[in-house]
Amino acid sequence: MQTFSELVLDKLNTLVVVVNKNGEVDYVSDSAKKLLGYEPEQLTGEQWWIKPRINEAEGNIVREKIRSILLHDAHQSNQVFEHALKTAQGSIKWFKWNSAIINDNQLIGIGLDITEKKYSEQRMMDVNRDLLLKNKEITDSINYAKRIQEAILPNTNFLKKNFSDGFVLYQPKDIISGDYFFFHETEEYRYVAAIDCTGHGVPGAMMSVIANSLLKEVFFNKQLGNPAEILFSLDELLFEALNKDNGNGDEMRYDGMDIALCAVNKKTNELNFAGAMRPIYVRKGNELIEIKGSKFPLGFHHIKKDFELQTLSLEKGDAVYLFTDGYCDQFGGDKNKKLNRKAFKELLLSISDMNGDEQEAFLEYSFKNWKQETEQTDDILLIGFTI
Repeated sequence: MQTFSELVLDKLNTLVVVVNKNGEVDYVSDSAKKLLGYEPEQLTGEQWWIKPRINEAEGNIVREKIRSILLHDAHQSNQVFEHALKTAQGSIKWFKWNSAIINDNQLIGIGLDITEKKYSEQRMMDVNRDLLLKNKEITDSINYAKRIQEAILPNTNFLKKNFSDGFVLYQPKDIISGDYFFFHETEEYRYVAAIDCTGHGVPGAMMSVIANSLLKEVFFNKQLGNPAEILFSLDELLFEALNKDNGNGDEMRYDGMDIALCAVNKKTNELNFAGAMRPIYVRKGNELIEIKGSKFPLGFHHIKKDFELQTLSLEKGDAVYLFTDGYCDQFGGDKNKKLNRKAFKELLLSISDMNGDEQEAFLEYSFKNWKQETEQTDDILLIGFTI
């Protein structure tokens, strides 16, 4: 019959081993039968360093460490360490050991079975390693997609070449962006567009690729020039592209995009504008004029939409700003609120005396200063040019 102490050790999955200064084992608790599959007497003497060991070298290393503690380094006896033991059936079990010197000749080691904990840790490490690998693969793919997206974006030098001052502040939220800009030039007009596609990250970036394709279709193949007509055509093309396989009654797709599209006459500086859910700001002197777009997005519901063409005469020194909603919607400040349109307008007026590069740098600095450590809320796109 088990003694009370043996019963406790058995229930707690704990081994007790007593080693003498010669490195021989004088005692092994009865719990060795359950934990290792050996009778205690099978592990006493020299056998403790042989039978339950993964290899002979490991057993000799541990034995010499114990002898060293007994003979020279008694202060090390309270150290906690872990190592593996092999059962009689050949499986591996892990034990966490606490040791103490009980007299001049003996050291007692108390080992707690931590096999399940160790295997759980290993499984967690394996899962984390797999997650890290998959995350790297996904990130590498997204970074490659970023290079593709950057390749389809127009050269921002278009603005500096064709206007007095021009800049593009473009900051994706998640490596790749759902915001997209487009430039085009004909004999009569220069076109500038700011597009905000549904979503951000990968979904938004995929929509931006569609936007690029459709814009080229209306400009190069259809050769449309009126901004309002261009939006009507884009709306039709986008809806058809997103719902072309919907003849079997599947649910409609309601992805889409918002756009601000400007056409500046090269000779007269007349501005023609049409917007789908996006306005533009025009700075004349110390006044900032808002020209609102139509309250219909591109794509989404296939309903009758009204994209209005609006015209404004521009003079030398007037500035035009096209933007998506990411800048204004950014949370930050002392109260962690959105920047809002009013503050955005004041910011644009405050940079009226700066050139394009200075405006871009100041707006970027102001954005970072506003959000501080807050996560970026959405993709950022802000285009400015001066007549």
